[in-house]
Amino acid sequence: MEEQESPKELKGMKELIEYIAKAIVDSPDDVVVTEETDEQGIALKLQVADDDKGRVIGKQGRIAQAMRTLVRVKAAKQGTRATLEIL
Repeated sequence: MEEQESPKELKGMKELIEYIAKAIVDSPDDVVVTEETDEQGIALKLQVADDDKGRVIGKQGRIAQAMRTLVRVKAAKQGTRATLEIL
């Protein structure tokens, strides 16, 4: 029921993060993005292989921060909040 309530553009965030992560990592088959909706907004959780965590986070966390910024901007345009957690 919660997936039907989220706008189509917010579902695009999940695909965007998945696309970026798969382009960066060595094991794209291990990339999993899950989406949880609560009263605070949407929480995206990104799981990658242990060997690829450093690639997704990037030097000084720059890649992870860039992905979080994209998620926040896209959510703000839709009038909601979104966060990205890398597991």
